[in-house]
Amino acid sequence: MAVISNGTTLADAGAMSGLGSLTLIKTLTASSSGTLSFVHGSASVVLDSTYPVYLFKFLNVHAATDTANFTFNGSIDSGSNYNVHKTSSYFYASHEEGGSNGQVSYNTNNDLAQGTGFQIINEECANDGDASGSGEMYLFSPSSTTFLKHFIGRANNYHRANITNDNNFSGYFNTTSAIDAIQFKFSSGNIGSGIIKLYGIKDS
Repeated sequence: MAVISNGTTLADAGAMSGLGSLTLIKTLTASSSGTLSFVHGSASVVLDSTYPVYLFKFLNVHAATDTANFTFNGSIDSGSNYNVHKTSSYFYASHEEGGSNGQVSYNTNNDLAQGTGFQIINEECANDGDASGSGEMYLFSPSSTTFLKHFIGRANNYHRANITNDNNFSGYFNTTSAIDAIQFKFSSGNIGSGIIKLYGIKDS
């Protein structure tokens, strides 16, 4: 029996529709990994015009090296190089465990102005046994050959100084070439553990 709301079929014979626009494409799990890379056409990864919006989710990403930054970059040559020009902004809200130094601040050290380096997601991550960072990032129309490619994300990490950091970053890959790969890594050391999931948003 179908479940219908306002003329839209939500479920029919056990299959969901209307609500299921978020499609899991690939899950990568780190274990002392130098990088985690999503490359279109490799290992069942889709990163093309199939979806207008892609979503990456970071789950308990743990730094092997203390004070390392969790970062990402894009590629236009199927992962041979991760060095696309980017312009971005970065601000954060922070608060110490002791209840002091709560603040909201723009961080010029973490933005890029036509930079080809890796964009920071979470900064100065602690490598304590219980420390990690989680969050998400949207990538819009990566296969467009007309427009530059926008990204926007938000993540939280356990900062090295017993601080929670609510990190907000956004910007664009300044290229009309298709972005066909995204790589995540720490600025130093390995990704000790953690999961990154890639979703496609079909009906966006």
